[in-house]
Amino acid sequence: MEICASEKRLMTTNYDKKLQEILHTAKKGTRLLLHSCCAPCSSACLERLKEIFEITVFYYNPNIDEKEEYEKRKAEQMRFLEQTGWASFLDCDHEAEKFHGLCKGLENEPERGKRCYLCYELRLQKTADVAKEHGFEYFGTTLSLSPYKNAEWLNEIGEKQGGRVGVNYLFSDFKKQGGYPRSLELSKEYGLYRQDFCGCKFSKAETEKKRAIKAQENP
Repeated sequence: MEICASEKRLMTTNYDKKLQEILHTAKKGTRLLLHSCCAPCSSACLERLKEIFEITVFYYNPNIDEKEEYEKRKAEQMRFLEQTGWASFLDCDHEAEKFHGLCKGLENEPERGKRCYLCYELRLQKTADVAKEHGFEYFGTTLSLSPYKNAEWLNEIGEKQGGRVGVNYLFSDFKKQGGYPRSLELSKEYGLYRQDFCGCKFSKAETEKKRAIKAQENP
């Protein structure tokens, strides 16, 4: 897997434009299975998609290492959906062991490196399988909303998984058109719990390291 090559190949693709094209052509009420990492990231994505799609949010995040954190984020996702009515919710097993398995030998990889690519792949593969199993017309993910996530990789993986199972992938770069700032506004409006790391122990360690350095620089 040549990650750098694939990233370079896809840099010229405007995935927000591809999303706009889908939104203009999709039939109202088309069923979408939308993988979500958390309530804050889902907020702006759902707001943009809800007028076209009949959405089911799929909470599959085996990368979240701590069970307490996993359950807290899931509960907040469910609360947000119950409060807004913007989508239904589909739960599944945590499966943290699958993430641990793919990380073997990659423990020292930097953030946004090969380990992250495989994490995206793990989650989108599962989402594609469930979309196929339940007869969804599209599947997608909220992950591209984050400025820390690689939208080129996500769309490359999503397209591949969609082709594998025969379900349309919803191309996206949700951070475009002010998506991320809008998620901050919605998080404040609905009082959503926001975390400062993606969920895995590697991301948490890096966040804590940066926080310690900042504290030393600004005692």
